[in-house]
Amino acid sequence: METEINSYSLLNSIAYPEDLRKLKVEQLPEVCRELRQDIIDEVSRNPGHFAASLGTVELTVALHYIYHTPYDRIVWDVGHQAYGHKILTGRREAFSTNRRFKGIRPFPSPEESDYDTFACGHASNSISAALGMAVAAARKGEADRHVVAVIGDGSMSGGLAFEGLNNASSTPNNLLIILNDNDMSIDRSVGGMKQYLFNLTTSNRYNQLRFKISKVLFKMGVLNEERRKALIRLGNSLKSIAARQQNIFEGMNIRYFGPIDGHDVRNLTRVLHDIKDLKGPKILHLHTVKGKGFEPAEKDPGVWHAPGKFNPDTGERILADTSHLPPLYQDVFGETLVELAKVNPRIVGVTPAMPTGCSMNKLMEAMPDRAFDVGIAEGHAATFSGGMAKEGLQPFCNIYSSFMQRAYDNVIHDIALLRLPVVLCLDRAGLVGEDGPTHHGVFDLAYFRPIPNLTIASPMNEHELRRLMYTAQLPDKGPFVIRYPRGRGVLIDWRCPLEEIPVGKGRQLKDGTDMAVLTLGPIGNVAARAIERAEKDAHLSIAHYDIRFLKPLDEALLHEVGRKFQHIVTVEDGVIRGGMGSAILEFMSDHGYKPDVRRIGVPDKFVEHGTVAELYKLCEMNEDSIYKQLIVQ
Repeated sequence: METEINSYSLLNSIAYPEDLRKLKVEQLPEVCRELRQDIIDEVSRNPGHFAASLGTVELTVALHYIYHTPYDRIVWDVGHQAYGHKILTGRREAFSTNRRFKGIRPFPSPEESDYDTFACGHASNSISAALGMAVAAARKGEADRHVVAVIGDGSMSGGLAFEGLNNASSTPNNLLIILNDNDMSIDRSVGGMKQYLFNLTTSNRYNQLRFKISKVLFKMGVLNEERRKALIRLGNSLKSIAARQQNIFEGMNIRYFGPIDGHDVRNLTRVLHDIKDLKGPKILHLHTVKGKGFEPAEKDPGVWHAPGKFNPDTGERILADTSHLPPLYQDVFGETLVELAKVNPRIVGVTPAMPTGCSMNKLMEAMPDRAFDVGIAEGHAATFSGGMAKEGLQPFCNIYSSFMQRAYDNVIHDIALLRLPVVLCLDRAGLVGEDGPTHHGVFDLAYFRPIPNLTIASPMNEHELRRLMYTAQLPDKGPFVIRYPRGRGVLIDWRCPLEEIPVGKGRQLKDGTDMAVLTLGPIGNVAARAIERAEKDAHLSIAHYDIRFLKPLDEALLHEVGRKFQHIVTVEDGVIRGGMGSAILEFMSDHGYKPDVRRIGVPDKFVEHGTVAELYKLCEMNEDSIYKQLIVQ
């Protein structure tokens, strides 16, 4: 059942946060109820990320109520939790276009709204970015500008978050870091002391008195910066003793408040008001429930992270019948990994917080002692895999292509340099669709190609994926990169015998005399259809080669192409600069061949969001565009 836009008594009056701030505190719970229902109704019809934004409704309302955004800066860590923020900041009517081609962006972006202060597609960057903003505000004399970083507990496992915390503890700033903890439970208060201390340390009167005393002591020479930090550490320690819990922040000169109920909007606004003008870095620890207010999402937040379409009244997910379709590449990976692990006891699996998304959960279920979810920590995932490989294991490290960017140094220093046998499986390679430019996995071919010792391959279909995985775990193969896309393959009957593919060996799919088309990966299936049309319509004879390996290249195949053809077209689902097409150009130039080479791939720009089909067309990588390139001599 759809909810009309005029059905909300308070939300309809809020176009921007300045409208929200006209309301009384007592009205905020109703705003939260209406905002939560609006998110439920919208996402049920137009799928997107769901449970995380339901968990931050009260926090979103409280932040925009207390802080004068956009002058005050709120930096969100990943955009999954920011749907309420979008709705309250001038985009409610446009929210129905969220994630759609030419609609509003899937994650907050400064290019879309002044209220979106920083890019937030990849986790763990909020503290560092917000600290930079806080330091900049101080240097510009903007003492009244507040900066808040909102980070989820999952993102706290990323190394960058700890680097930001470490710097925040030693750099003068007034940053507020809000830890949105939606996974760990909060113990009930024991007696009255714990709540008394919390109320005392967050009260405005207490903190104003504390600040005035510190100024006097500084003037008297009794207190200096080092002693002030020591007193903060002592205060945090006393609070930890009284609360019968310790936290990682107490020794870092960062004042810690909490944990408190992140769904009590009235108390949350009081706390934010009371700590708003405190000097120095601060942590406010909230406990929230992912999927709050929608029972199915509360019970299974993993499934409801991005559930697709659903009935907002019954909670029933609307699932299409996919039994007649080819499998997802990720499922072929997961099934094949279990199959290989049953035979090869050295195989282990590693993933940074995406076991279901990449289907590593299949190995976790079958052999739980041989699969590791290391959290949002891609660099660690790579080096951890390198350590296991050094001692004789065979890790399959599955990381989404766009997130592998954060492990680049680790792959070079901790895997490639020692030629360690780690299989790097890059899921979501190429254009991924509605998640947009922060998630398109289009750079991996170009950034991995220059690294010595790496083997880089991409399967054209599910059979090729299985055989490449089998090949990669054979002895003496060294570090092996296999990249494959998001979505479904092309084969209904996808199981096949596991056979070795000679490393660096491509294959000719069809012969021809007029031109050669060289493809890498599943986009070769799109090119094959374009070739068939071009031959029929323009009476051309076109050879098609699946090169399989970007590194090492099949030099015998390329010499054959260079000698035989004056017209070559390369097709890849990756950036056109530095990728497979560039490698072919280099080879032809290095060996004295001078064919006309036309490259088809992702242009030199960040590609927006939309369906993969829409983006292929936008980038002129779809069947029609390839066809037009083939028939133009």
